[in-house]
Amino acid sequence: MKIAIAADHQGIKLKEALRVFLLSLSHEVSDLGPEGEQSVDYTDYGFPVAEGVASGKWERGILICKTGIGMSIVANKVPGVRAALCMDEEIAKLSREHNDSNVLVLAAMRTDAEKAKRILKVWLEAGFLGERHGRRIGKIKSYERERSCANNKQDGQS
Repeated sequence: MKIAIAADHQGIKLKEALRVFLLSLSHEVSDLGPEGEQSVDYTDYGFPVAEGVASGKWERGILICKTGIGMSIVANKVPGVRAALCMDEEIAKLSREHNDSNVLVLAAMRTDAEKAKRILKVWLEAGFLGERHGRRIGKIKSYERERSCANNKQDGQS
């Protein structure tokens, strides 16, 4: 699977541990940074991952920041992204089965490397159940399309 991963400065160590873990599982990993622990803006790393997932460049994305909240907000601003902040394996599984999440967000301050690996493994292995959940995802996609069309008309585009 093609997966993009990025973090802010608070999540750099966890990002590196998960990058190595993903490679050990034979995934193709694109590390979008940052390289060091200097202070950075999470937006500069969250948007590129989310946009790449939405465009199909990567099948899934992983974002990490101190609380996971900032990265969640950023990723979910991108149409086509369903980012889920997961604190345990059960939530990770349900985020895939019920919400077809395509970006996993982790909180570095609450998730050590071993727990993160367990969450990630469950999230990668779980599948979308469809059925009533598919209807709900369809409503999200419809809303995104409608908002996109409305925004284009406001901008003078057709």
